[in-house]
Amino acid sequence: MRLRFLYISSPNPSPHSMLHYSSFSKLPSESTHLVSNPIYTHLLESCLQQCKQIKTRHMFDGSSQRLIRASIISRIIHAQSLKFGFGSKGLLGNAIVDLYAKCGIVNLAEKVFDRLEDRDILAWNSILSMYSKRGSFENVFKSFGLLCNRGGVPNEFTFAIVLSACSKSMDVSYGRQLHCHVIELGFESSSFCKGALIDMYAKLNNVSDARRVFDGAVDLDTVSWTSMIAGYVQAGLPEAAFELFQKMIKVGCVPDQVAFITVINVCFNLGRLDEARELFAQMQNPNVVAWNVMISGHAKRGYDAEAVNYFKRMRKAGVKSSRSTLGSVLSGISSLAALDFGLIVHAEAIKQGLYSNVYVASSLINMYGKCERMESAKKVFDSLDERNAVLWNALLGGYSQNCYAHEVVDLFFAMKSSGFHADDFTYTSILSSCACLEYLEMGRQLHAVIIKNKLATNLYVGNALVDMYAKSRALEEARKQFERIQNQDNVSWNAIIVGYVQEGDVFEAFNMFRRMNLVGIVPDDVSSASILSACANVQGLPQGEQVHCFSVKTSLETSNIYVGSSLIDMYVKCGFIGAAHKVLSCMPQRNVVSMNALIAGYAQNNVEDAVVLYRGMQAEGLNPNDITFTSLLDACDGPYKFHLGTQIHCLIVKRGLLFDDDFLHIALLSMYMNSKRNTDARLLFTEFPNPKSTVLWTAVISGHAQNDSNYEALHFYREMRSHNVLPDQATFVSVLRACAVLSSLRDGGEIHSLIFHTGYDLDEITGSALIDMYAKCGDVKRSAQVFDEMAERNYVISWNSMIVGFAKNGYAEDALKVFHEMKETQATPDDVTFLGVLTACSHAGRVSEGRQIFETMVSCHGIQPRVDHCACMVDLLGRWGFLKEAEEFIEQLTFEPDSRIWTTLLGACGVHRDDIRGRLAAKKLIELEPENPSPYVQLSNIYAALGNWNEVNTLRREMREKGVKKFPGCSWIVLGQNTNFFVAGDTSHPNADRICAVLEDLTASMEKESYFPEIDA
Repeated sequence: MRLRFLYISSPNPSPHSMLHYSSFSKLPSESTHLVSNPIYTHLLESCLQQCKQIKTRHMFDGSSQRLIRASIISRIIHAQSLKFGFGSKGLLGNAIVDLYAKCGIVNLAEKVFDRLEDRDILAWNSILSMYSKRGSFENVFKSFGLLCNRGGVPNEFTFAIVLSACSKSMDVSYGRQLHCHVIELGFESSSFCKGALIDMYAKLNNVSDARRVFDGAVDLDTVSWTSMIAGYVQAGLPEAAFELFQKMIKVGCVPDQVAFITVINVCFNLGRLDEARELFAQMQNPNVVAWNVMISGHAKRGYDAEAVNYFKRMRKAGVKSSRSTLGSVLSGISSLAALDFGLIVHAEAIKQGLYSNVYVASSLINMYGKCERMESAKKVFDSLDERNAVLWNALLGGYSQNCYAHEVVDLFFAMKSSGFHADDFTYTSILSSCACLEYLEMGRQLHAVIIKNKLATNLYVGNALVDMYAKSRALEEARKQFERIQNQDNVSWNAIIVGYVQEGDVFEAFNMFRRMNLVGIVPDDVSSASILSACANVQGLPQGEQVHCFSVKTSLETSNIYVGSSLIDMYVKCGFIGAAHKVLSCMPQRNVVSMNALIAGYAQNNVEDAVVLYRGMQAEGLNPNDITFTSLLDACDGPYKFHLGTQIHCLIVKRGLLFDDDFLHIALLSMYMNSKRNTDARLLFTEFPNPKSTVLWTAVISGHAQNDSNYEALHFYREMRSHNVLPDQATFVSVLRACAVLSSLRDGGEIHSLIFHTGYDLDEITGSALIDMYAKCGDVKRSAQVFDEMAERNYVISWNSMIVGFAKNGYAEDALKVFHEMKETQATPDDVTFLGVLTACSHAGRVSEGRQIFETMVSCHGIQPRVDHCACMVDLLGRWGFLKEAEEFIEQLTFEPDSRIWTTLLGACGVHRDDIRGRLAAKKLIELEPENPSPYVQLSNIYAALGNWNEVNTLRREMREKGVKKFPGCSWIVLGQNTNFFVAGDTSHPNADRICAVLEDLTASMEKESYFPEIDA
């Protein structure tokens, strides 16, 4: 109930004012005599004027200066009255009590009241009102009892004050007694008493009693109508409140500002925004409260632009903002991330002296946080002399939303050291940061503190704990925490589903999604998009289509861009581009994300269609971002599409996106590398600003290694180290591959040392690269040592590296031993595993076991043999003399044999001098690779070994006629940092003369020892 209509003025303030004392009691002769005194009259008039200026409804809304001034004047008037001997006599004494009460100076008001010689009803009402405003309801009831016991007669305002105290103290019993007293004294027709009774019953959940009072009134005024409408609102009956308001209009009662504000609030609660706007338009000179209702009503329901517009209109109307105004409009500005207008509101808060108010300051911090201006948010926080938990939480929330996880942790400890206790909002922010940083141990400690502080049952904190455990990859603990939450909401389910999806546990993600539906929780955009992402990752089209059906049923497909984009991505990754395009065409609104998803899909299959979609995206006024260009660049993966790639590069430069982040840098580098434009890639790399990230260095190293520019890869690795950039797993894997190809054992050893010192020796992928490097450099012992020292061998790549390493170096028995060890673990062999094992069988002569392993690969593991598997089988059979079986194996192949298979058979024919099958293999090989000299040379060696020199000469003549030349042999040796190449017939080496002299001496020594080379070796 508003004290405005309880205790300020009557409907006709001039003749019936509460300050018009003749309406309450007869003035004694002494008072009449005092009134004739000019000093007394002056003090009385000054006191009454101050009382008139202080309005209760404005006490807490920007009038502190007025109250301070009135408090000083009240003491001066009191002092003057004592000085001139008036004391607390007559009207002046009662007026001083009223002024002290309105200024909230309780002790002086009580002292003056106790010393009053003639207490009129004004003084009693002043004291009662003062106690009521301060929440001292016991004093209200006690003072009212004294009034009645001393023969005083309460008036309508007295009853209104005490009834208001009953509603605030929830004392319905005392309220009913007062109701009886009101009837006894004949005040039931008073608008103030009617309004107070209706308000009391309504606030005490006795709407039926309130309605009986309302219906029993003969002449209903605006106050009574408003009180009953507010009562229905208080009881949670907005429809009834709205109907009553319409009835009020029909009977011709003109609503006042309070009535309008109450009903406008009802319209907002019912979602009737248009009606709220119409009612507001009907108001004459709406006050700040009405404007606040319109601003906050729109902001709370997501109509942020409208909220800001109402604030602009309010400023034009000349209505001064309150703290509620600024807090509400800043909420809308935050959602719009409208920083420029936020700065204007901040300036207004400073101008009005409200910037230090907790509500306004926390709203400013929140606004700057949403606008990604945390330095400004911190300045607002630091400028405050007094801080509370709300302000700390606002700043914590801002840092958390902007992913400043380390700052959140530091601020949390600063808050604790400042003596503030964390609440549920605090823990939500700090747990979110622990999730981002994967601070699992810290999260567990916080969980213990949360349990100790009895916040574990709080839904928001419980959800934050699930999210923290899930993102920290502790899914078992996340699941336990999830099951502990009694009333899981969408956020709870989303956290656990997203956790399973991110960890790749698609089965459990689907299971939780089904459970969510079964318990009646309707999946929202987050859970639907997450499960669609899981479908895309495993190419689970049937499950994705089921989710699609569900999204159509719940209108998420068309109403939510997030879900629509996820559907497009799912269909793209499942290879159904047409379905993805159909989803896009059904979306009423498209954004960059949805267009990017489809562009990425088209780019994988048909770059021309992707370019067409890109142009359509521009035509719709959507600005392509770094992901758009990255998808297009990924499609330019060969020399034939290089021209398109350079055009895209020009567009990126033109739009100023080149130096935004590493995302585009890597895409551009990959495009040039995939197009074999190493020089252009190096030039581009030099244009990137320093310091370059580890990711960028890794990209340029990996690109050169993939293009067989291994010396350049090592060069960039050394450059990276000279810039004090630490490599990561991907860097080590790429540079170790280059070392392996170059057989650069020394460089590989140095890199191994750094791997050990940086802790990457515990990483399984890096360890596998080390095994491969040592094996390819011929140091099988160190390769096996790395394998034996590995803490974990969860990935098949670790086993493959060792098996292939042993096999390629002739350690067949060791390779087979490792394979049998692998079968005893949970690691599942793949195609590379079987290739290494078949190679080992070939080298060890285990023909029978090789046949069995090949059969197991196909029948038990469902691995379809590739060309290299088949070539390995031909080598296994041919090497050990089963040439006929090898030939039959080739004839039974379901695909056309390529050069690798015929080369392998030809080599086996050379070993066993089978010129018939050798001629067939050579013929097939020459047909496939006419310019390759290898089949001519190998077949020539077979004929030479059989003494068939005519065929040898025929083959050499055929090579000369066709212009086929034998490739010269090549070898190399690394001395220090230099690699020395030796090519047959080449004299370009700087020390060629000395090398030839040494070779001549070696040749002479060999002849002296009667050594002759085996020409067929």
